[in-house]
Amino acid sequence: MSEALYRKYRPHKFSEVIGQDHVVKVLEAEIKSGEISHAYLFAGTRGTGKTSVARIFASEIGTTPNDIYEIDSASNTSVDDIRALNESVFTLPFESKYKVYILDEVHMLSKSASNALLKTLEEPPAHVVFILATTETHKIPETVLSRCEVYTFKKPSQEVLKKMSVSIAKKEGFALDDSSAELIAILGDGSFRDTQGIIQKVLAYSKDSKISEEEVRLVTGSPSVELVHEIVSSIAEKNLAQGFQGVKKAVEKNIDMAVFLKLVLHTMRAVMLVRFGAGDLVQDDLSEKEYAFVGGLAKTDNPVFSSQTLVELLTAYERTTGAYIPQLPLELALVKIISEGE
Repeated sequence: MSEALYRKYRPHKFSEVIGQDHVVKVLEAEIKSGEISHAYLFAGTRGTGKTSVARIFASEIGTTPNDIYEIDSASNTSVDDIRALNESVFTLPFESKYKVYILDEVHMLSKSASNALLKTLEEPPAHVVFILATTETHKIPETVLSRCEVYTFKKPSQEVLKKMSVSIAKKEGFALDDSSAELIAILGDGSFRDTQGIIQKVLAYSKDSKISEEEVRLVTGSPSVELVHEIVSSIAEKNLAQGFQGVKKAVEKNIDMAVFLKLVLHTMRAVMLVRFGAGDLVQDDLSEKEYAFVGGLAKTDNPVFSSQTLVELLTAYERTTGAYIPQLPLELALVKIISEGE
């Protein structure tokens, strides 16, 4: 596996794009009708396929690689960079009907650079198509947004990521069992690219062609299901000593605390949703064993499974990365939820 999996399995045509039918169908219709806009904005979280779809769209409208220009806006943020781009757009394409400019992370442009880009977006040459990509739409000036066709890319569900994980592993000559694929999908956090990165590490680590859940946990620093359940149970039973003990076990096993909290949040959210009659939203994302655990806690109608509890855990998760004592944010959250919530 010398080639990165996210490059190897990147879609190269619209039929290979997963989970973005609402975007693909509209773009295909535009191509068929010949009504190509001069500017598009692809918005969505990282790893959802924005750049891949931009490349496919450019290719589908007949643009060759020589006439496709990809610009990292995070590295070319100045007004001078955009002025240079503005001058280049007036040069005719080498061999295509269109010149396509793909500007990634366009929200990183400075205010003056955005203003300079705006002038070209307002009246671009007929042979130019802009495709702007961003993870933070709210940082883009309204004047720029109003000149673009905006498409919002969805985060793939855990079921989609799970199926992709099994498929890629199989193509690489490995067997990924159900629980392993489920864990990889959870840790992929709604990103195709991040999920493929985890798969790559797991396959590289494996000693044979069968990937076990334990191997996934070792590679990713993930806790066992039992340890996650111990923390969740300590919250349900308002047993602070048990919660502290669970955190201590995680530290002793060198478990990544951010990953630990992510899985605790995953389970706590599931309990809350099942409790309030929305279990169908998470049933496909949980194993039979996990769903039984979640369902049992939800039946108790325990008020601790509330939005406020999730807020406390989310805050702890955000504070974990870079914390001087990695386990401290979770310990403080447990104190807040269990002791102060009484």
